Amino acid sequence: MARPGHPGADELAELRRRLVELVRERGGAVTAEVAEALTSVPRHTFLPGTPPEAAYDDQPIVTKRDAEGRPVSSSSQPTIMAIMLDQLGVEPGHRVLEIGAGTGYNAALMAYITGPRGEVVSVDIDQDLVDAAREHLDEAGYPQVRVVRADGAAGFAERAPYDRVIATVGVWDLEPAWLDQLAPGGRIVVPLDLRGVQCSVALERADGRWTSRSVMPCGFMRMRGVAAGPERSYVLDADRRLVLESPAGRELDVAATRALLAEPAVERDTGVTAGSADVIAGLNLWLAMHEQDWCTVTEAGTSGVLRQPPLSLQPFRLTHGITGDDGLAVLRRGPGTDASFDLVAAGHGPGGGALAERLAAHVRRWAAAGRPASTALYLDAYPRATPDDAMRGDAVIDKTHTRLALSWPHPL
Repeated sequence: MARPGHPGADELAELRRRLVELVRERGGAVTAEVAEALTSVPRHTFLPGTPPEAAYDDQPIVTKRDAEGRPVSSSSQPTIMAIMLDQLGVEPGHRVLEIGAGTGYNAALMAYITGPRGEVVSVDIDQDLVDAAREHLDEAGYPQVRVVRADGAAGFAERAPYDRVIATVGVWDLEPAWLDQLAPGGRIVVPLDLRGVQCSVALERADGRWTSRSVMPCGFMRMRGVAAGPERSYVLDADRRLVLESPAGRELDVAATRALLAEPAVERDTGVTAGSADVIAGLNLWLAMHEQDWCTVTEAGTSGVLRQPPLSLQPFRLTHGITGDDGLAVLRRGPGTDASFDLVAAGHGPGGGALAERLAAHVRRWAAAGRPASTALYLDAYPRATPDDAMRGDAVIDKTHTRLALSWPHPL
């Protein structure tokens, strides 16, 4: 019998069913196996203290913050989880390595699919997260999942090889240990950093390189530890959770940058209309590939420092822009609807006008190029020593261990 004020088993089952319907409307849980796992595994068990109605909403839920208030762990948005599990293609009997335990919910979904003949190992850098995930998994009925406290960059060689490897944390590069621990014919899915833009990329071995089988836009908290990237994150206002992220690691004065955003803006019309999906799945990657000083600014709540940002991803509002020595420019939403609105570049500070025009020019060039989207992207990962003439692609991003070649569309 359900406790007073708590949903009973039938109500919880209905909440899960509705969640799967919503996830499928948004492009996830394409495979029957992933949909069945979402219907069966109780997400609310992995989010103690969260009302079940909220646990079965299609939203990410932050579960841990650092001393400055930046989120460092969460239960990811179910749609993104489902999309990545679709990409991963887990099958009964598979051995799976997960980098980033989180609440343990994703590991439980995979354990449901792999069944009694399979194995799931989940690795996390924080002992408190490992302990909590272990408790949640036991309570939900998945004691067979192994949760290990370790730096995920090293994988977990003790149980290798794995048929599938998945990272549920944003990664700067493909770590050699993950690739070494993947069985022949295996697949790896990671939220890979492409100059500050994250794309969930499914990769398989092919002729001395790793080649993408699918690419989807995503957003995850970044990996910590030895495999962390060069990006810098600045908390401009802890109360409003106003954070600026510089993918290139640009040095910024926090107080001065916060003051810039409070100043009146100089606006430049881009002449381009777009929707939120265009910004998430296309324009941000264009900026990343063409603008060294691009940045992302997020803020919690419905009002505050950011004025009419183009993106609202509950509980955050988000925009992209360009940082400069004497100013900052960000994108704003102009007249229109949620599905289609004018994009406006707003410059702050003495150099804000020039930065706004620079930002507007990037938007115009993106539109003129046909609005290339990350979903149309193909990516090949080559060993770091590979020379340029042995690679194929429209652009190259050099990483620590690999060289990434990006193409629209895939070269023949």
